[in-house]
Amino acid sequence: MLDIKFVRENPEAVRENIRKKFQDGKLPLVDEVIELDGKLRSAITEANELRASRNALSKKIGALMGQAKKDPSKLAEAEDVKAQVKAQADRLAELEALEGELEEKVRAIMLRLPQMIDPSVPIGPDDSCNVEVQRFGEPVVPDFPISYHTEIMESFGGIDLDAARRVAGNGFYYLLGDIARLHEAVLAYARDFMIGKGFTYVIPPFMIHGAVVEGVMSFAEMDGMMYKIEGEDLYLIGTSEHSMIGRFIDQIVPESELPLTLTSYSPCFRKEKGAHGIEERGVYRIHQFEKQEMIVLCRPEDSMEWSEKLWRYSVELFRSLDIPVRQLDCCSGDLADLKVKSCDIEAWSPRQQKYFEVCSCSNLGDAQARRLKIRVRGSDGKLYLAHTLNNTCVAPPRMLIAFLENNLNEDGSVDIPEVLRPYMGGKAKLVPTR
Repeated sequence: MLDIKFVRENPEAVRENIRKKFQDGKLPLVDEVIELDGKLRSAITEANELRASRNALSKKIGALMGQAKKDPSKLAEAEDVKAQVKAQADRLAELEALEGELEEKVRAIMLRLPQMIDPSVPIGPDDSCNVEVQRFGEPVVPDFPISYHTEIMESFGGIDLDAARRVAGNGFYYLLGDIARLHEAVLAYARDFMIGKGFTYVIPPFMIHGAVVEGVMSFAEMDGMMYKIEGEDLYLIGTSEHSMIGRFIDQIVPESELPLTLTSYSPCFRKEKGAHGIEERGVYRIHQFEKQEMIVLCRPEDSMEWSEKLWRYSVELFRSLDIPVRQLDCCSGDLADLKVKSCDIEAWSPRQQKYFEVCSCSNLGDAQARRLKIRVRGSDGKLYLAHTLNNTCVAPPRMLIAFLENNLNEDGSVDIPEVLRPYMGGKAKLVPTR
C-alpha cells in the first residue's frame, strides 16, 4: 500500500505506474482518493479547531460561573457559552463520524492502488513478457522417452490420485512409499540448507485472521487463493509467508535485530481459481501441497541486496540436486499489486523440453509493512517501515516433477544425489516396483 502523502504529492507518477501495470481501469482512483483525502484533512482540521475552541469555552464557563456568585448577570452569559459548547459538540460528533467514513473510503482505494515498481522491472502485460536473465546447468534431453510425472511415480507405487478424488476431489493426492519419503527428504534437506545459510527455522500457524490476509496480499489474490473457515474469522494459508509476515503485525522491531532471516515449513491450501484451473492428471497445480519458504525482514536500503541473495539460494539448492534452472525477471503486468520486483526460478523439464516455474522470489518493499504497521526503531529513536521479502525454497510435489525427470534413467530407476542420500536412509537409487 502506498503512502497517501506520496500519492497526493506525486499523482502523475502513480498514474504512470498504473499504466505500466496495464491496469488503466484504476486510473480514476488516483483523483478520487486525492479528493477524499482532501475532505478528510479538512474534517480533521475543523474537528481539531472545534476541540481547541471547546476547551477555551469550557474554561470561560468556569470563570463566568465563579463571577456569577457576585454578579448574577454573568449567569446568563455562561448559559449562552454553554449553548455554544453544545452546538460545537454536536458538530464535532458529525465530523468524527465523517472522519471514520472518509478514512474507510480512502483506505479501501489505497488498498487497490499497486505498489510502485522498481525501475529495473521489464514492462509487459503478462508472463509472456518475462525476461530470461541467465541459466544455470546444462539442460539435457535424454535419448529415451520420459513418462508423465505421475506415471513415473506410479512405477514406484508412489501415488494414488483415484483414491484422492474419491476422498476430496481433483487437486489432491496420496503419496506413498519411496515417493512420499522422497517428498519429505526434499523438504528436510531444504530446511537444513537454509539453516546452514543462517536462517531460523519456524513452523507457523496454518490459519490467519482476515486482518492479516488484507495485510499480506491484494484482494484479487485473496479471491483466487484463500479458503475461509465458515463462521470464523480464519483463513487457511496459501503459503507460510502469510502467517510469517503476520507475526509482526502492529509491532516495533529494534533495528539492531535486522535483518530477520527466517525459513518456514507449512502445508499450503489454494483454490487455484482462474484460467489455469486444476490438473486432473498431475500434481503441478493442486489445492494442497507443502512448502519450505524463505522470509526476510530488513532495512529498506538492504532489500534489493536480499532479493539477489534469495533467488541465488534457490539456484544453489536446485543445482545441488542436479536440476538445471534459469532465472526470469517478471514483467510489470505479471507482478501482484504489492510487489516492487519479482523473479522466477524455473526448472528444466526433459519431458516437455522446456522450463517451468518452481520458485518465486518477491521484494514487496514497504507494502506489507505499511498495511500491517510493521515498524523499525532506528538507532536515532525514529520509526520507519521495514521491507519484506519472500522466496520459495522448495515446493514439492511440483519440485518432485523436476527432480524425477532430471534424475531418471532409461531403466526407470531414479538416481538420488549425494546431498539427499542421508535423508533417504543412504539410498543412492530408487528402483521401480511395477
